[in-house]
Amino acid sequence: MTDTIEDLQRQMAAAASALDFEEAQRIRDRINLMRGGASAEETAQVDTSGLVRQRPGAMGLGTSRQRPVPPPGWKPPPKPDPMTSNRKRNGRTT
Repeated sequence: MTDTIEDLQRQMAAAASALDFEEAQRIRDRINLMRGGASAEETAQVDTSGLVRQRPGAMGLGTSRQRPVPPPGWKPPPKPDPMTSNRKRNGRTT
């Protein structure tokens, strides 16, 4: 299983001519990894599907949403007093 870049390029061309574009894409990704310095054995084991795997515990609705993080030192404003909210200064309600 010591494929060289030239062998993989031939396999990629054969897959593309057979209209197997998914296989050609997988081989192209292996070629790019080999050009980046990975060995042929490492590229054969790498998952190059391009899909992002879910993190454990991130299942269900809305769990993939990011939570806003307040800046350091931020304090929430005080809650309004229920006895004085919705009242005008002269004592009449709105």
